[in-house]
Amino acid sequence: MKILLTGDFGMIGTRLKEFWTNKHDLEFLDIQNGKDLRHCDLNYEVDLVLHLAGKSGVRKSLEDMNSYWRHNVETFQRLIEAFPNTRIIYASSSTAKEPFRNPYAYTKYVMESIAPKNSLGLRFTTVYGSDKREQMFIPKLLRKEIEYINNHRRDFIHVDDVVSAIDLLTQTNLCGVIDVGTGTSNSIKDLVDIVYGKNSFQIQECDWHERIDNIASPKELEDLGWSPKHNIKSWLTKAKKESNINNS
Repeated sequence: MKILLTGDFGMIGTRLKEFWTNKHDLEFLDIQNGKDLRHCDLNYEVDLVLHLAGKSGVRKSLEDMNSYWRHNVETFQRLIEAFPNTRIIYASSSTAKEPFRNPYAYTKYVMESIAPKNSLGLRFTTVYGSDKREQMFIPKLLRKEIEYINNHRRDFIHVDDVVSAIDLLTQTNLCGVIDVGTGTSNSIKDLVDIVYGKNSFQIQECDWHERIDNIASPKELEDLGWSPKHNIKSWLTKAKKESNINNS
């Protein structure tokens, strides 16, 4: 299959690019290699567009909502217009279920609203397992740079499980929007306790701009025979042990 992969420098895109080497005929498009989706050439003949490019992050979207609109909504609209007869699978977010909470969530909600009928939106939960985004919660936790915790719960899904889900979905004709997560949520406190020890932080008030629990309902994936291979607590315990060994 000939696939245009946008965002191939990102966390998921990087791993997917490695996974699909010698399996598909790939074209790449990422702002980091000089191809800005807002105005770059989109003259590609492909069987599928896998759109992972865009801006992510709740807190940063509160500071620069216009940039999120340009890089998420406007670029997606441009892709839709450039590939009217090509299937598009695109990255959405579990935040889109409550679009009123922050600009990032709203842009993902709008993307789902304007997506073609034959497209498939992937509502990712919280992805971990890569050092591509050092300021995400799990990398900061392992570096012991956590400053506070709240009572939120998160469905953490390993990047390799995301890649296996995407690979499976490219072989289907599923349309609409589906959840991509493990179906299990963990409290932030429980994960912090693994690294810092029990009750190292006092729980603060939740941040209204973020969902309290982003647990997924991955029924469509489960019906296809997919299941996650990684567990965040086991992975974190192992990563902590390896970090202690390396620092000893």
